[in-house]
Amino acid sequence: MSALLNEHPADVSWYEASARARIAGLLDPHSFAEFIGPAARESSPHLDIFDLPKQFDDGLVAGRGTLAGEPVLIAAQEGRFMGGAFGEVHGAKLTGLLRAAHASGGRINTVLIAFDTGGVRLQEANAGELAIAEIMRAMLEFRAGGGKVIGLIGGRAGCYGGGGLISGCCSGLAVSEEGRISVSGPEVIETNKGVEEFDSKDRALVWRTMGGKHRRLIGVAQQFADDTVASFRAAALSLVAKAPLFNLAAMDKEQARLERRLQRFGACKDATEIWAALGANDPKAIPEMNADDFIALADQIAENSDDAR
Repeated sequence: MSALLNEHPADVSWYEASARARIAGLLDPHSFAEFIGPAARESSPHLDIFDLPKQFDDGLVAGRGTLAGEPVLIAAQEGRFMGGAFGEVHGAKLTGLLRAAHASGGRINTVLIAFDTGGVRLQEANAGELAIAEIMRAMLEFRAGGGKVIGLIGGRAGCYGGGGLISGCCSGLAVSEEGRISVSGPEVIETNKGVEEFDSKDRALVWRTMGGKHRRLIGVAQQFADDTVASFRAAALSLVAKAPLFNLAAMDKEQARLERRLQRFGACKDATEIWAALGANDPKAIPEMNADDFIALADQIAENSDDAR
């Protein structure tokens, strides 16, 4: 972490950066004001029971700032604390942020969420699951009122479990190669369905099934970012400008896209088969592509396909 402090916040690796470093590089300089900051010490009331360490912000940093001069609300999960998992306080802070955006009466039109989570804490399962439902409701209420929620995924924990569900409710997603999105993690799939179904130790399989490149190619994410905070800031600005409004027409369009995607790729046994069907000339080379070459390929595929928005 000391090396990060010697660099400009926008130049650091998104994957390596803390939640606060990500916020510092995303927002306009010195514009961030934290809600329920370190002095408030709003930590989990449940972890003492299990003799587990607590963190003063319960693994979620939330506040307000500006992005290219426009007011935004922002939350960032700290993946290095309990894998960024949702608990009672963690979830309540994100719910409150989204409700505050909705209650602003149009003064706040954008919420940014830097996801970095393995899902719900086992130690706070009921409270965490309830938080997921409350967050999704608050997000959709804000979006229905004309707001946009932009999700950014590229951290150590990825975006799993309830976080994967929440990310699917966002107006738009930006993901890096290191980002992974899935409701069930590799180990969960293997435990329930066996290694023949999914080998969680096969890291190449994990990344080409759940990783950022695959999620961008099939349209789960609409922007691909290199592993720098500056690249995620540029992706966030692009998504704010073009993310669709939340209405019945948009929902019908998305439903039709998903139905086409299932029909087109439902029989594919591996992501490389999907990439070939999307028009990639050399699908096996995609995992080794640098960010610039991959972005060019993904944009070309998106332009030529209704199945990758």
